[in-house]
Amino acid sequence: MSLDLRKEKGISLSDQKFDWKDLVRLPISKLNDDAFTRVRVILLNGIEADALRFKHICGRMNKELRPHLAKIRRVEHFQQTMVNWLLPPDQSPLETTIGYEQVAIEVTASVAQHEPNPYLAQVYRFGLLEDFDHMYRYSALMDRVEGKDPNNILQNYTDVIPGRPTAVEHRDPQDDLRDHYDRTNAHPLSKLHAVTIMSAEYQTHDYYMNIGPTFADPVARQLYAEIAAIEEQHVTQYESLSDPTESWLEKWLLHEATECYNYLSCASYESNPRIKSIWERFLDYEIGHIRYVSELFSKIERRDPAEVIPDSLPEPIKFESHRDFIRETLKNEVDLRTSGTQFIHKDQETPDSPSVIYRNQLNSKGIPSEIVADGYQWRPGTELKVYPKAA
Repeated sequence: MSLDLRKEKGISLSDQKFDWKDLVRLPISKLNDDAFTRVRVILLNGIEADALRFKHICGRMNKELRPHLAKIRRVEHFQQTMVNWLLPPDQSPLETTIGYEQVAIEVTASVAQHEPNPYLAQVYRFGLLEDFDHMYRYSALMDRVEGKDPNNILQNYTDVIPGRPTAVEHRDPQDDLRDHYDRTNAHPLSKLHAVTIMSAEYQTHDYYMNIGPTFADPVARQLYAEIAAIEEQHVTQYESLSDPTESWLEKWLLHEATECYNYLSCASYESNPRIKSIWERFLDYEIGHIRYVSELFSKIERRDPAEVIPDSLPEPIKFESHRDFIRETLKNEVDLRTSGTQFIHKDQETPDSPSVIYRNQLNSKGIPSEIVADGYQWRPGTELKVYPKAA
């Protein structure tokens, strides 16, 4: 599915209406729908959540834009409501967590393979291996507290094996910053990728911060605290990819284009016709938002929106298993660390490196991600913990 933003009219903002029955639809099936339908629901919830977050912050800083932001923000609140309410009620918070990590793994893998900027692609591969390890740690926790197989959620699309160990992911804040793209010459896809992954990681951080305290198991509470800290680092990493010299309206246009890009991607791959109709409807809504913001951009900044957003949307995100790519990345890059904005091998870290000092202090009284996975090995066809044989 391709989309020419110059020709598509979408649905005008004044015609974007909801009612309560419309908002709360029949949810997806935890077991019968394809796992990537859940991935798309979670991803689009994150995209809408960040769209709202951006517009609220923008409104605090721009009095002139407040009436316009309020109009679109209200619609996007309802879009997020409809999307998020598609998650099934019989899905436990830990099962939803497994879904969140599948989003982080498979979506980031697709982005990393299609990112035109080599440095940015490296950033995505680096973060991917950390989310990959989080999946393994949460799978061990699922075995511990629920006795369930994570593959009931993953449906064999995503491996459950260690990645870059969570214990070594803790970094000094300065080592989580990255070089940003240049707004004047960056490929449009690089800009859409940066907003997409930042949005997904931000929602993951917030979800873990809200869900973590609801567990009674002390190791579960500690594990959510540990991984939520890494998600905060990931938000820092990915938000630093955007050019800080972009104007508020320029960033707003990029957010709307990113929403279009993600709804288009999801509609292109959706296997559930009922859910696909929602993605297509909201794609039309977002095209209407782009037209509305483009008029503001032209009027206030006296610039052509074509300077910021592409005439047509690029190749969509691929919602499919990226097992081979991830395994190859794991093989080649698991030992990478960071120093400032650059990537280094772990052997280049020294005892006085800021990140070494930082994580040694955090890990000094035990590491939840190591405790929860002690002796855990996932095997297909079983929901039981497997311990290694004694020597």
